[in-house]
Amino acid sequence: MTYWNGKRVLITGHTGFKGAWLSELLLGKGAELLGVALAPDDKDSLHDRLSLERRMTGVLLDIREAPALAREVRGFRPEIVLHLAAQSLVRRSYRDPVGTWASNVMGTVNLLEALRGQDQPATVVIVTTDKVYENNEWAFAYREIDPLGGHDPYSASKAATELVAASWRRSFGSDGLRIATARAGNVIGGGDWAEDRLVPDIVRALRAGGTIDIRNPASIRPWQHVLDPLKGYLMLAEKLHEASDGGFQSAYNFGPEPADIHSVQRLVETMLRHWPGHWTDASDPDAVHEAGRLSLSIDKARCELGWSPVWSFEDAVERTVHWYRQVDLGADPAQITRDQIAAFEEAA
Repeated sequence: MTYWNGKRVLITGHTGFKGAWLSELLLGKGAELLGVALAPDDKDSLHDRLSLERRMTGVLLDIREAPALAREVRGFRPEIVLHLAAQSLVRRSYRDPVGTWASNVMGTVNLLEALRGQDQPATVVIVTTDKVYENNEWAFAYREIDPLGGHDPYSASKAATELVAASWRRSFGSDGLRIATARAGNVIGGGDWAEDRLVPDIVRALRAGGTIDIRNPASIRPWQHVLDPLKGYLMLAEKLHEASDGGFQSAYNFGPEPADIHSVQRLVETMLRHWPGHWTDASDPDAVHEAGRLSLSIDKARCELGWSPVWSFEDAVERTVHWYRQVDLGADPAQITRDQIAAFEEAA
């Protein structure tokens, strides 16, 4: 609990859904934080609800702007970097493939170059995705040694980000950079309002009293509460930072237990047990491609890091719905977030 106290930690993407949860988590552990990100996408952003702009140093900039990014990084001199900033939406990547590749690939290059130019070593955990694998829609879970690929621009750009990380690690490790990548499954939790993402779309429909249109009810995904992969990122960062032999500089999957990998339909129906409503199959055979099945092997993270998921699928869904429903009833979203962090850490 004291490891992060006083550590200088840079979080890219702190204004996003996962970045806001991570910032709150690390503020509670006493870390000295610098956040670098674009402005929040929506007026109800978790970043704003947590008043993070008053509780940590945050700089609004685009990581594609290399000189500006380098100035902030070198001025702060971080010990540990958690790189979450990205264009993270599959369907948006079809509309803006160039921007997606520029943010995800060149933004990462800019960050690593800024860190390479500072006068002290840095530990870097780069967050990618479960979609970096060449998805053959097979039944068994992907391991970190399986081939990278990516059908859509988002997935392919994240696979390329993995190659960037590996290249900089091999080429510039002697400059003090310690680099690992984290591949998380489909993350759910309160405070997510992204477009074309399942849980926010469901919540918006339920709030409006309408029917929930589901694009791909049969698709299989490794659902997990946001706090589970964040716990993994922090454990990986600690191990990486403290390793005297350069260990842990590789890729790690963070996902649910095998029994908790479920269909979109199962997620929807589980949510509706806690927030009654109706859904309809809105599958479109002419829609852009989205993977039909994704699952991750978490054996490496379990064996090498001692990490395992804390909350089950049912727990994750219940906590997620509870967050949104309580906020609708007028509860303080910051307090609900902190209460869930406390409950998670107690369970862990």
